[in-house]
Amino acid sequence: MNLEGRTVEDLLAEVTRLKEHDLPVRGGQVTAYVYDTGRPEVHEAAARAYAEMLEVNCLDPTAFPSVVEMERQVVGAVADLLGGGHGIFTSGGTESIMLAVKAARDAAAKAAPKLVLPVTAHPAFHKAAHYLGVEVVAVPVDLETYRVRASDVARAIDEDTILVVASAPSYPQGVIDPIEEVAAAAAAAGVPCHVDACVGGWLLPWLREAGATVPPFDLSVPGVTSLSCDLHKFGYAPKGASVVLFADPAMRRRAYFASAAWPGYTIINATVQSSRSAGPLGGAWATLAALGREGYLELGRNALEATLRLREGIAAIPGLRVLGEPESSLVAFAGDGIDVFVLADEARARGWFLQPQLSYAGIPANLHITVTGVTLAGVEALLKVIAESAGAARRRGPVVLPDGLVELVAGMDLAALDDATFAELAASVGVDLRPGKGQPEMAVVNTILDALPAAAREAVLVRFLSTLYG
Repeated sequence: MNLEGRTVEDLLAEVTRLKEHDLPVRGGQVTAYVYDTGRPEVHEAAARAYAEMLEVNCLDPTAFPSVVEMERQVVGAVADLLGGGHGIFTSGGTESIMLAVKAARDAAAKAAPKLVLPVTAHPAFHKAAHYLGVEVVAVPVDLETYRVRASDVARAIDEDTILVVASAPSYPQGVIDPIEEVAAAAAAAGVPCHVDACVGGWLLPWLREAGATVPPFDLSVPGVTSLSCDLHKFGYAPKGASVVLFADPAMRRRAYFASAAWPGYTIINATVQSSRSAGPLGGAWATLAALGREGYLELGRNALEATLRLREGIAAIPGLRVLGEPESSLVAFAGDGIDVFVLADEARARGWFLQPQLSYAGIPANLHITVTGVTLAGVEALLKVIAESAGAARRRGPVVLPDGLVELVAGMDLAALDDATFAELAASVGVDLRPGKGQPEMAVVNTILDALPAAAREAVLVRFLSTLYG
């Protein structure tokens, strides 16, 4: 990086150059990671409020009372929509989940704490468990509906269980776990129940109002003790915006961290972070206010209509099938005689990003689409691309790996390889990780990962990331 002084114009030109190979964040051609309202004025309001609050530090709310007022309003709006509770504004779903697990762990004070969750629960729970010294007990899901069964959850609970998890919806197939039954099973065992509504929290109520059948899932459900809801997903706020709600204010206090064991300034944190910009809070506050109830309802209607058209359209493409009966605006589809990883590369070559998902726990490899409010305008174009890409993938055939390659990778001591050697290994299967090379085709990589057990997948992914950053 050049640390000599540069003009604003020069810097912004460099930013444009650096973003040359980035996926577009507007327009709906990227079906994961970004959420677009299709309303430039809303994004402008959020960006301006974000910039206005950028240098305000959330570390000390007594120094910056604007933080307290904005957070009260944002958290209050989420609580009003999702059954009440007492909340914390966080940087994202992972931090919201981590605080929920921390609060449950500290409240239970078990020597060997356990977290019971479906195999479809977001990996953020595994991350929280890893950081917080909690054992994960994963429960299988029904392979027809992809929902967890409350009876299986009940059997998995024991005297060391600190928290039970259910999803509304689970990300992989967009289905809602039986929240009422799971929460009842947890309550019967005297265990808290967290609903991961990071995706659905600020979506499902609007879908329900738009005519969709949405079962009860929030803090109004008996036995649900906490809930996470991301505002940078279907709240359409800039990244870094989520809320975790607790039914009991005492549990919210368990999520806090305080330390007076030093001679410096007072330390009391509501989140994992200490110093943090209030920019994301300002962006979320402005987005909620700019869109309002009617704006969210219209976006919900659009997402619902686009989801129905997408499901019908995919089902009509030979060799493709939608997994389960999605109850939100998340759709996953698998291939019969079509390699979905090749399909994803073909779609990428046509300017569209479809998110690959590896097979796991009996669920086949598939492609995931997050349908947002802007998807409706381009849903026919998306279906055309999927159909064309499916045809091309069928003609190309599935990825064929060299004999013994998977066994070679599985048996490697990846920790003994330096990044340069791993980069050479990646290049041997067609993945160039050198800077400036853009996005490589990923079908071969995904096929290798799909053939590996989870622990080996994770080891490869860690090395991939390490090599990418150099």
